[in-house]
Amino acid sequence: MWNVAKIASEHGITLPERIQGIVDGRPCANPDDPYLMPAVCPATEEVYGHLEESGPEQVDAAVASARRSFDESDWPRLSHNERKKMILRARDALAANSDELAAIQAMEVGLPLAQAKGMHVPRSLENFEFFCEVAGTMAGETFNQTGAYLSIVTREPVGVAALIAPWNAPTVLSSMKLGAALALGNTAVLKGSEHTPLTIQRMVEILHEGGLPPGVVNLVNGRGPVTGEALVSHPGVDVIGFIGGTATGKRIMASAAQNVTKVGLELGGKSANIVLESADLESAVDGSLLAILSGNGEQCLAGSRLLVQRSIADEFLDQFVQRMANVRVGDPFDSATEIGPLAFADHYAKVLSYVDVAKEDGAEILCGGGPHPGFDKGYFFQPTAALVDSNQARVCQEEIFGPFVAIQVFDTLDDAIAIANDSEFGLVGYVWSNDLDAVMQVSREVRTGTMWVNTPLTRDLRAPFGGYKSSGLGRDGLQSSVELFTEEKTTMIPTGPLTLPKIGMGSSK
Repeated sequence: MWNVAKIASEHGITLPERIQGIVDGRPCANPDDPYLMPAVCPATEEVYGHLEESGPEQVDAAVASARRSFDESDWPRLSHNERKKMILRARDALAANSDELAAIQAMEVGLPLAQAKGMHVPRSLENFEFFCEVAGTMAGETFNQTGAYLSIVTREPVGVAALIAPWNAPTVLSSMKLGAALALGNTAVLKGSEHTPLTIQRMVEILHEGGLPPGVVNLVNGRGPVTGEALVSHPGVDVIGFIGGTATGKRIMASAAQNVTKVGLELGGKSANIVLESADLESAVDGSLLAILSGNGEQCLAGSRLLVQRSIADEFLDQFVQRMANVRVGDPFDSATEIGPLAFADHYAKVLSYVDVAKEDGAEILCGGGPHPGFDKGYFFQPTAALVDSNQARVCQEEIFGPFVAIQVFDTLDDAIAIANDSEFGLVGYVWSNDLDAVMQVSREVRTGTMWVNTPLTRDLRAPFGGYKSSGLGRDGLQSSVELFTEEKTTMIPTGPLTLPKIGMGSSK
């Protein structure tokens, strides 16, 4: 196994002693004695730097910088074409440094480098370009049905956006919110996860190197209860975009309510992956493995509840379990690796703990079920499949967020739909079938924000993405992001001279 210094040297990564926030385009140190959190490489358990937590003073400075940029600079008042050129120049700088960004993400998150290069960084670049295109196609509305007035409806940027991104896909998910906010004329304070601080810091640095004006994007770092709470409760914030866990999302809603701040939340998932007897078996096995194992299994949209119809269960599970047991787990920088380590120690311990939870609930562990052999260091976990008898098992109800799938066998389509809906979550769903009537019934009756039919994990950025129930509030996508990051304004203009009542013209006594 390599060490961090070697990887940094080979991929041009600068490892700062302290990873700090960025305000007005410059590093922002905590003036007090800050909490320092070690940044740990999940593959080697080496400390490669220390995160300097942003306290309330730094958060206040970041919000003030974004506020000045919105209230006093040209940024929100630029024409769309002018702002688009600036964003795309910054995007081009990210593209020029894409190999470095992919390597940092592989080192910091544990994602296989091939996935970071092939999907995560390219999608991040696409996010900026896509939302520039969205902003360029926005149109207002006019109404003249009253006859006496012309009503003009336009959209304006909300103001200062607080954007909080998770650790599992830091470039993709931060750029999704950031690209929309910036293209629509807002300024931003970005908070990445304390577990992946270098990825986000370097991304913001590169945006400034690409010419993004200082103050348009600011960065704060730290834990949710400290930095995150100071940010989402700040009265200078106009809109909050959060991607992360449901419990944290609920706390953010409560804090935002104090200032009546707009909120968009993409939260957790425990998505059902339904395999019907009419499915193409080979495609269903391929897709079901991708649904639970992509991104090291650390995805809110993972197909973590696998529901298989009884008539094909034996054949399907024989193939699925054999393939899962043969997944290549290892070095994120090895091109043969399919799954890297889990992202950090506490999360690794949490995923491991669900093996005992599954056994306590009477589940049969079909493969995996513990640390991956052959590693003295690193948070390497064996991809795990557990066969359960009831959807009430904790591994079916709780989001594990790792390469751990709970498998249930069902008899009828109605049974599968009932099981799928028996969850507090409703982010995505999967169905594998060549029976159109069955597919349409699943699409109609399963309460989930996205339903994938005979395919895993695809997105159309024009379409809304988000969840039902505890999986979130609002959507990402073309119209949905516009609604989050803009305010509607109605301007009413008389179409001709008005005869207004003349109040106060009577004689006084």
